[in-house]
Amino acid sequence: MGKPTGFLDYVREDAQAESPKERIKHYNEFHVPLPKEEQQKQGARCMDCGVPFCQSGQVLNGMASGCPLNNLVPEWNDLICTGNWKQAYRRLKKTNPFPEFTGRVCPALCENACTCGLDGDPVCSKQNELSIVEYGYANGLAKAMPPKFRTGKKVAVIGSGPAGLSAANSLNKRGHEVTVYERSDRFGGLLMYGIPNMKLEKHIVERKLKIMEEEGIHFVANTNVGKDIKPEQLKKEYDAIVLACGSSNPRNIEVPGREAKGIYFAVDFLKATTKSLLDSELKDNKYISAKGKNVIVIGGGDTGNDCVGTSIRHGAKSVTQLEMMPKLPDQRTEDNPWPEWPRICKTDYGQEEAIAVFGHDPRIYQTTVKEFKMNKKGEVCKAVLVSLESKKDEKTGRMAMVPVEGSEKEIPADLVLIAAGFLGSEKYVTDAFGVKVNARTNVETEQNSFATSVKNVFVAGDMHRGQSLVVWAIREGRDVAREVDYQLMGYTNL
Repeated sequence: MGKPTGFLDYVREDAQAESPKERIKHYNEFHVPLPKEEQQKQGARCMDCGVPFCQSGQVLNGMASGCPLNNLVPEWNDLICTGNWKQAYRRLKKTNPFPEFTGRVCPALCENACTCGLDGDPVCSKQNELSIVEYGYANGLAKAMPPKFRTGKKVAVIGSGPAGLSAANSLNKRGHEVTVYERSDRFGGLLMYGIPNMKLEKHIVERKLKIMEEEGIHFVANTNVGKDIKPEQLKKEYDAIVLACGSSNPRNIEVPGREAKGIYFAVDFLKATTKSLLDSELKDNKYISAKGKNVIVIGGGDTGNDCVGTSIRHGAKSVTQLEMMPKLPDQRTEDNPWPEWPRICKTDYGQEEAIAVFGHDPRIYQTTVKEFKMNKKGEVCKAVLVSLESKKDEKTGRMAMVPVEGSEKEIPADLVLIAAGFLGSEKYVTDAFGVKVNARTNVETEQNSFATSVKNVFVAGDMHRGQSLVVWAIREGRDVAREVDYQLMGYTNL
């Protein structure tokens, strides 16, 4: 513990964000890192708790508490407090292969379980993590380290999202020859095309991919396994296969008028914008434009918020975000104690920008779409909204959100983005490999295992656990690599 009184001497200082009206002029990250000396003070706020919940990675009441990667948070907080940045980098990399990603897009599960947060502000461990890894890049610590020997075993990883990259990283370090297949033109999966540049600039992803290539991992793009390559061919060429295709099947909404033009899934909207940005800085016009349009975003999660922020950058006339559930309280309630994930109302960057541009919060709670209306061209022009209330379902006995009779109202809608979550992986992949899936369309495995019903075929990430966080995908990739390694070698040192 570098400074026993650090949590008393220093207040929490977060990286400063560019003002909403300025940052909507571009698509880049907009937080300015703290000076090195100030970041060291933030490390000093860590109390090096006897029981560090921040690194526990446990599940409480159905939600994660603490870091799923079991990052050695108190250790590297202490190391940056004392100015030992080089050792802090080494301790961080011991458990987390991709801190340059989690330091940007993770919801900071460690901070929600921080003891300092019991009666005050938690340690800004996420920002400390990002500062450490960027120090590593700036000072030559983040470099390729190819394995010193090869086992002679070959593994195919299907999907280059966080789970696939994590699995490939661990298996390659063990000495196996790894090939990653990706159906898109660029690697990174969700990291490349699912998360906007404002949260994760793509040169950050490409920077890490370059190191992984230098370490000996093979990457094959524009290859749709299950269509372009048959599983039988892969089974002949590789000793093991890891499926890490994500949960990419978007949940639809079945209401009258859904067939109207101008209604898209959020993932298609976000991907098209990012691809056009990377290909031509939006000059090719190969994206779904929100400019001058009344935009409705259906869904209140991270993806919905990203749609709000992206639409505003396009120049939307108005943005409305619909949330089915009631507004959460501003503070924890008695039935949501620390260190559980705090079920509280938060205003994310997209909503902040909407407030700055339009003068009001874009969110409408306890509301959904009942019907879409279209013009003579078949284009969506209005949405009929209906309020919802919580009632007990007489058949199941469970509480459910049901429409309030007579609460309908119409609002203009030129572009509708559906951000209602995902329903598992795409069926053609699981069908091609013949793996069993469960009722939620996730690939089925035995408890605490990543082996599928097909010999030598494993699964990890959202394809295994369902739609989740980047940090959980990284954890699953790390864990599946351990199981694959054990099967290939008869033991594992991963």
